[in-house]
Amino acid sequence: MRKLIVILLTGICFFSCGKSNPVPSVAVNFEASITDPRLAGLGIAGGAVLLSGYGVAGLVIYRTASGNYVAYDRCSSYQPEKKCAVTLDATGFTVTDPCSGSKFSLSDGTPVKGPATQSLRTYQVITTQFTIQVVN
Repeated sequence: MRKLIVILLTGICFFSCGKSNPVPSVAVNFEASITDPRLAGLGIAGGAVLLSGYGVAGLVIYRTASGNYVAYDRCSSYQPEKKCAVTLDATGFTVTDPCSGSKFSLSDGTPVKGPATQSLRTYQVITTQFTIQVVN
């Protein structure tokens, strides 16, 4: 029985290791007033802002159609060692890695155009009536 449990746990570890995010995990703790001018783009659903100085290559904060917020590291998941920071597209629904041309959905961070095959690194967003905080 022990042998079976060890084999199962080893298998789970083996298969889950390939699904980790390639973007390095670094400490992130951004907090600002919801009225902070840097966050003006979040005033409407579908709005997004780019912030430098946090995470690996900066942050993307996006306000979903339902009014919730999601946050991602700007570092592309394709060749993250290059630390290419994604940029907002004119459509407002995607961001693009300027180094590879990969595009990612702002609604969930998944790649919508290759060569990237993995999502952007996501961060937790905590909001109150007056503040927004992005942490990991």
